[in-house]
Amino acid sequence: MLKHYIKATEALKRLRTDQDGVVSFEYIIVAACIIGAVTAAFGTGAGGAIATALTGGITAITAAFTAAV
Repeated sequence: MLKHYIKATEALKRLRTDQDGVVSFEYIIVAACIIGAVTAAFGTGAGGAIATALTGGITAITAAFTAAV
């Protein structure tokens, strides 16, 4: 995720220093897609898909340790 953030930041820096002053519409589309993907992965609250998967995994690991003891 950090890699994508750095790439996006570098792209925005290049746009600011563009001598032609033309902002590419494709960069706006790519930024919207990245925001959509991050929102879909993490959700807008604490109940996103990744949070649900992590909670289920931790519950399974805890149950396995409890059963082994």
